[in-house]
Amino acid sequence: MRPIFDAHCHIIDSAYPLIPNNGYLPGFFSADDYLARATPLGIVGGAVVSGSFQGYDQSYLIAALQRLGPGFVGVTQLPASVTDDELATLHSHGVRALRFNLKRGGCEQLDQLESLAMRVHEQVGWHSELYIDSRELAGLEERLRRLPALSIDHLGLSHDGLPSLLRLAEHGVRIKACGFGRVDFAVAPVLQQVHGINPDALMFGTDLPSTRAPRAFADNDIALLVDALGEDGAHKALWHNARTFYGL
Repeated sequence: MRPIFDAHCHIIDSAYPLIPNNGYLPGFFSADDYLARATPLGIVGGAVVSGSFQGYDQSYLIAALQRLGPGFVGVTQLPASVTDDELATLHSHGVRALRFNLKRGGCEQLDQLESLAMRVHEQVGWHSELYIDSRELAGLEERLRRLPALSIDHLGLSHDGLPSLLRLAEHGVRIKACGFGRVDFAVAPVLQQVHGINPDALMFGTDLPSTRAPRAFADNDIALLVDALGEDGAHKALWHNARTFYGL
């Protein structure tokens, strides 16, 4: 069985606080629930991503990383007021990236995105991750290309934004191949387009437990990616690209 690095998953632990987002609260999905679902697929590492409903809470993320083990890293959300000492502490616990949730959190975050993204990269070497509808990218491309390291979630979600997404991939932005049930286009041709432009761009993720997704992750999403990219391309998307990007 090929090893897989899951570049996008969520842990929702009942022991830690949740914040309703637009009135929504997800069901619980513990680290043990995740391991039971992911291990049979060959997943041996991954990135635990903080959701909108987890706000700036770091306690759940630190606990999840301790339970999942050294193959896993964290992707957190932070206020602009975060201190250098707090960044260093999070880094010591395995956090390796900063997330900006523009899809759920509102575009007012754009004002702080550049400065905070630059700061965390300079201080602790983290990249930044955007949850954004790719239709919103056209006016942001120049700003985003100035960032030292960046990824975009869920293939950008929208067909209409694909030209911007592909241009960013050409300039080195990583694209998460996850949330196939969230997008409004056929996935395989887009995977092939991104891979053809930049073989280092795609990073597979399960998006488990697929909160609010019209279609949840299914095991055959992995086969879809392998069929689209071939074995060599799939190895990069399922393993090599993300591990390199997260510094593992």
